[in-house]
Amino acid sequence: MYVGEPGSGAGRGGGGGGSIRDAGGAFGKLEAAREDEYFYRKQKEQLSNLKTHLDKEISFHEEQIKRHQEAISRHREHMNDMDKKE
Repeated sequence: MYVGEPGSGAGRGGGGGGSIRDAGGAFGKLEAAREDEYFYRKQKEQLSNLKTHLDKEISFHEEQIKRHQEAISRHREHMNDMDKKE
């Protein structure tokens, strides 16, 4: 948690963070804003990658379900054919 505004000087947000941020002022605030933007974009990218991965997982499992249902149908037909021959 910040004591002051992000980039306003040393010791904010759990540590120094570099000489520009330690000095505070406009450059410190700008650097803090850039850092926040970087992590925001990184998190957005990670969420997008996770969604893509989950979409692929869903598609894979739906295809597997389809294949299993087809196999079940074939086995039932085979059993029905065997019952008719008896």
